[in-house]
Amino acid sequence: MGGATSFSKWVSVVFVLHLLNPCPVRFSHGSSSSNGLSDIPKKLLNFAKRQELVDWMIGIRRKIHQNPELGYQEFETSQLIRSELDKMGIKYKHPVAVTGVVGFIGTGEPPFVALRADMDSLPLQEMVEWEYKSKIPGKMHACGHDGHVTMLLGAAKILQEHRKELKGTVVLVFQPAEEGGGGAHKVLEAGVLEKVNAIFGLHVDPNLPIGEVASRPGPLLAGSGFFEAVIGGKGGHAAIPQHSIDPILAASNVIVSLQHLVSREADPLDSQVVTVAKFQGGGAFNVIPDSVLIGGTFRAFSKESFTQLKQRIEEVIIGQAAVQRCSATVDFLAKEKPFFPPTINNNDLHKYFQTVAGDMLDTQKVKVMAPVMGSEDFSFYQEVMPGYFFFLGMKNETLGKVESIHSPYFTLNEDALPYGAALHASLALRYLLEFGPKISLPEGNHRDEL
Repeated sequence: MGGATSFSKWVSVVFVLHLLNPCPVRFSHGSSSSNGLSDIPKKLLNFAKRQELVDWMIGIRRKIHQNPELGYQEFETSQLIRSELDKMGIKYKHPVAVTGVVGFIGTGEPPFVALRADMDSLPLQEMVEWEYKSKIPGKMHACGHDGHVTMLLGAAKILQEHRKELKGTVVLVFQPAEEGGGGAHKVLEAGVLEKVNAIFGLHVDPNLPIGEVASRPGPLLAGSGFFEAVIGGKGGHAAIPQHSIDPILAASNVIVSLQHLVSREADPLDSQVVTVAKFQGGGAFNVIPDSVLIGGTFRAFSKESFTQLKQRIEEVIIGQAAVQRCSATVDFLAKEKPFFPPTINNNDLHKYFQTVAGDMLDTQKVKVMAPVMGSEDFSFYQEVMPGYFFFLGMKNETLGKVESIHSPYFTLNEDALPYGAALHASLALRYLLEFGPKISLPEGNHRDEL
């Protein structure tokens, strides 16, 4: 790197630190620990903890929580996001993937680093009684997406305050339909992230103490798919089964045989899951039904295992149904519930995340976790660009037990909001300062996103 580039980078850091702290900042050239980059995360966390900003984020989160919207129906949430971006003077594109919003802070030119938050809620009736309970019957933010949107808006506020120091562009991705709708895939299809060099995303974790984060390099979350099967037989009176073809018996054999795919066909060191969670058939105690519907999910950490599992699920259902003289049709629901690839974190971004999070929270609060069989459509982004996904702690023992995500009793600890906002902002700002000069930019091919 030339001397002029190094000097420009050094000056950028001075300006950022000066804006974050009016006190004089003295540091020398050299490694990231000595040139001031390591100070940025803590100073941005202090910025995010300012009472005015915290109160604003809490207000935003509660508005979103009271008005939950399902995938591709996040119209009011999208309007709120756009209204806040307008107030900040941040330009954006809308609609993206029906209800999505993609904002831009910085130069409008490469390099581009993206931050993502999901917007959709779940079809659950909230059972938590509090002032800001969901106003929409049968819908609830039970996975923390209201907090995710709020943290990204908080990061936008921080970054917009320091937009002149961004040596590139931060892309804010407010994404619809993470809960099974594959919203990330539709965002990519819209073409708004074609030049993004890296993307970061987070998820709140009720089991991780507040002020801590956790992730890992490589496979983090499993790829997932869904299936439904209709097993057809011949209905009749339960007292004379010899005159019928019993689809309930056939479906029971199918379910048992599906469990053998993991216990007897999968490598024990290659984690896989097949779960049948739906079984619908019959409506009377003494009538054998004509057909039965079963459905479930399957998970794996590699594309090869996932593809093999999908093939075998279909073969087993059709084959076992035939043994019992029944027919079977299998639907993998790819249009309604697209397959999610495994979430695989980029190794270089893992090292970068550990450094930034360690500088903000201290290294002992940055945990390396085991892979989890849950899934995330953030994985779609990682298939086309370097990406990193991590979990943000929000457990506080003094506040009592926090229920798990997807529970009607789930609550979000709002004390976590400044941590998420500051981590988002730090990862983006420091990425552009640290990696921006190293990213080769083809001449004459700059695209102004704004």
